[in-house]
Amino acid sequence: MTTIPDTIPQAVRRAARQFGTRPAVREPNGHWIDYAELADGIRATAAALLAHGIEPGDRVAVWAPNGLPWMLAALGAQYLGAVLLPLNTRYRGEAADVLARGGARLLVVDQGFLDTDQLGLLRAAGPAPEPPAGGRAEHLPGGPPVPGLPGLHTVVSLGDQPAGTIGWKDFLSAAGPGDRDRAERLADAVTPSTRADIHYTSGTTGRPKGAMGGHRQALEVARSWAGPAQVTPADRYLVMNPFFHTFGSKAGYLVCLVTGAGCLPVPVFDAAGILDLVAAEQVTVMPGPPTLFSSLLERPGAAAALASLRLAVTGAAIVPEALVAAIRAELGVGVVLTAYGLTEAPVVTMCTAEDDAATVASTCGRPVRGTEVRIRREDGTDAAAGEPGELLVRSPQVMTGYLDDPGATAAAIDTGGWLHTGDVATLDARGCLRITDRIKDMFTVGGFNVYPAEIERVLAGHPDVLESAVIGIPEERMGEVPAAYVVPRSGHTVDPDAAIAFCRERLANFKVPRRVVPVASLPRNAGGKVLKAELRRRLTAP
Repeated sequence: MTTIPDTIPQAVRRAARQFGTRPAVREPNGHWIDYAELADGIRATAAALLAHGIEPGDRVAVWAPNGLPWMLAALGAQYLGAVLLPLNTRYRGEAADVLARGGARLLVVDQGFLDTDQLGLLRAAGPAPEPPAGGRAEHLPGGPPVPGLPGLHTVVSLGDQPAGTIGWKDFLSAAGPGDRDRAERLADAVTPSTRADIHYTSGTTGRPKGAMGGHRQALEVARSWAGPAQVTPADRYLVMNPFFHTFGSKAGYLVCLVTGAGCLPVPVFDAAGILDLVAAEQVTVMPGPPTLFSSLLERPGAAAALASLRLAVTGAAIVPEALVAAIRAELGVGVVLTAYGLTEAPVVTMCTAEDDAATVASTCGRPVRGTEVRIRREDGTDAAAGEPGELLVRSPQVMTGYLDDPGATAAAIDTGGWLHTGDVATLDARGCLRITDRIKDMFTVGGFNVYPAEIERVLAGHPDVLESAVIGIPEERMGEVPAAYVVPRSGHTVDPDAAIAFCRERLANFKVPRRVVPVASLPRNAGGKVLKAELRRRLTAP
């Protein structure tokens, strides 16, 4: 009987044995490496990390787009018991804060990616705090590569190679036979509870926090996603969700590692390029945000290019029922699923292939295996079916806590092990979850609670609206009233009065936006979340 791996080193070894010569990862030039070659690359990277002074428990940061080097750096660090610290490729000066607070000792960076001087941004950010207690601050002769980060002793560059950095090939060549042997011994010592990663939250309501996860947690996320999606070695999984996000890593390339599916990393979104790639490589599984599928529907020949797709997964935003139906009917995708998760618990619920378009569009599905959910009223009791309240989650996927922040950890995870998500949700009689909004986004209109997501869901059904963001703005009589920013679909315009009338036909009067403001795009943070505080400032500034 095959033992299910509960550490990443075990998963790497099992993949090499079980999937061997099956295609594992596609490189940008179209070449595929197989699972045996992937395992060899991971071991070689682990040995190189040891040769450069990385020890179990040290933090290895990766600041790069999706690709094989990202996977090798991440899995190589975790193979020897070091901790992955992913950096958002949209980060600018805030990267220095994450590197300092995370205690990174080695950074793998694609210097120059998208014409960005990443190291210049770090240096311009100014002095950073010292590493946490117990961290080491020694560095290579000649000073640290980034003066404001004394704990960061090595920078490995995948792109341009400025002074003080090491190229990827030189980095790998530093390892000797002793390093390789030691990497295997350290891999044997990794346990399911060994810390595997620290993913920083998006920080929409405050300073980002580092959510810590262990090896068992990471693999549990992968298996929980792979089950409802029915991923097998026959699949080719296009991963455009960024690897620095849990959905691109734990529900992305780790899904491939545990199932034997082929992984196609996408470093930069390009609709035409994605259609070509899906057609050329016969991709079968493709997750993405609703806007991706909306844009594909507008491209001629999309249905023929996507003929190999058997599964599309979307979510993380309002999903119109018409979009789900169009993906199935116009693009010919047999199964369309939605899911819900967050950095602290990456896969909580998921739809299944048996769910109809209305269920997929209006809910996030049912709890995945081993996961419990509760909807809690303000008084601490459980809400009835259909009644809104805060969503609580208890699961092996829940983070172990926030790095160096016991207060925030205690506030997020109670003594019963329940994660308090801060999301308002309902559960219907079938056990399907529906996210209503963030608690902090709710506002009150004349004494009535209004959840922006409900209004955004209605606007998603408007034929001219691509996406929207609803906020509450001050109003003398009602206290606050709704206002909506809307992004028109390509080639369309949004008439504000018509959009308000559209909402009035579908919503109670107190929920109808008093203002609709068309914009070319919505302001977002480095994690891609809409900055509603910025939108409020725009409408309330004198």
